[in-house]
Amino acid sequence: MSKLGWKRVRMCACAVTVAGALGSGAAQAVPSYARQTGLACEACHTAFPELTPYGRRFKLNGYTIDNLPQVSGISPNKQETLLLNQLAPLSFMFQTSYTRTKSAMPDSTLPGELAKNGQVLFPQQASLFYAGRIAPNLGAFVQMTYDGTSGTFGWDNTDIRYARSINENLLLGLSLNNNPTVQDPWNSTPAWQTPFDQRSSVAPSPGAVTMLDGGLVDAGVAGLSMYGYLYNSVYAEFGGYHSAPAAAQLDSTSTNVVNNLAPYWRIAYEHQWGRHSWEIGAYGVVAKIHPGGGIALSGPTNKYEDWALDSQYQYIGDDHIVSVSTTYIDEKQTLDSTYGAGASTNASDRLKTFRIGTSYLYQRKYGAALGYFRTTGSSDALLYPSGAPVVGFANGSPNSNGWTGELDWLPYQNLKLALQYTGYSKFNGASSNYDGNGRNASDNDTSYLLFWFNY
Repeated sequence: MSKLGWKRVRMCACAVTVAGALGSGAAQAVPSYARQTGLACEACHTAFPELTPYGRRFKLNGYTIDNLPQVSGISPNKQETLLLNQLAPLSFMFQTSYTRTKSAMPDSTLPGELAKNGQVLFPQQASLFYAGRIAPNLGAFVQMTYDGTSGTFGWDNTDIRYARSINENLLLGLSLNNNPTVQDPWNSTPAWQTPFDQRSSVAPSPGAVTMLDGGLVDAGVAGLSMYGYLYNSVYAEFGGYHSAPAAAQLDSTSTNVVNNLAPYWRIAYEHQWGRHSWEIGAYGVVAKIHPGGGIALSGPTNKYEDWALDSQYQYIGDDHIVSVSTTYIDEKQTLDSTYGAGASTNASDRLKTFRIGTSYLYQRKYGAALGYFRTTGSSDALLYPSGAPVVGFANGSPNSNGWTGELDWLPYQNLKLALQYTGYSKFNGASSNYDGNGRNASDNDTSYLLFWFNY
């Protein structure tokens, strides 16, 4: 759901956030878009947060399509100087959850004791959104979130857009956002990928992530990109990200500070026929980063070169909806700063992530999803240290893999009850005793019950 808590979760008509989820980044589209357009949620979503082809067009057009009375202003030369919805584009989201792991985690302070297993978060996350038009051709998705895990408020997924049609075949736009791929219109990239967009915020998750898959979000960034959409099929985007952490000042106490600008690019092609659509694309980022954490923010940097492939298929029928999405991310790490400071075993490493998932929805009310995920990479004993309970790594390896299954019930289009199970075959480098303290990968298998509504 969100940058807060969930590194990567992600309601209602005509836009997306995501995970935005907690710990994994949940993402949400919100009902203020439905109020703005006068369309039910199903116009833009299969089941939130996944977008339909029309929902993708709404997002690319800057969240500005509306069917509401306006407060407007016009200059003497007949140019619009003001265009405001009479109804403020505000929405509210609430999530509460229950999480249980197969085995209880060790107590954080008392050796040999166990923490309570079976945790209720009320709320897991609560968010307030400004979601809609700001001015002619300018719209926004702005999320402020209360994180029930940390008990703090903060800015979450944000995407502010300016978009204009040059002619009937070409749309150009700008996106100002704080999460690489949060601006993406497809549900195959990390910010919104289904069925991986909603996870528990209190269960353990694998410790190695690429920059595209949450590393830059955790560091805190702001980015500006320009995009074009041609013939409702060809999409291209280019921009860059700069550090924007929630800190009073940037010094060696900060971590993962972007040096100058991290270029980001995206290309995709979508084909639609009848009730079917299929997208294939690629995206990437190159980031030079000062690791900080006690290392001065000067001199050598670590360079992360990420490139990725993605694809999404959708069938949207009257009763049956089927979606399949996948992404593969390959990251080359040149660790000049970390290696020079003696904090990594290797001068360069590799990290790769693969995910694929499919979901089925019957009458937009009953759903099921199944997904597989895998992370592999170079062994590095200093970068991936052993010995720490639960979060330690075996043999200096970042390798993890497993699967996620989910059942959904949506009695109303803005309310969801989800039951999810995540199972691990390998966690932080091994299947058994991966942390050196007797914990197995399967001990982190997680049952997760989520109640989620948007208004």
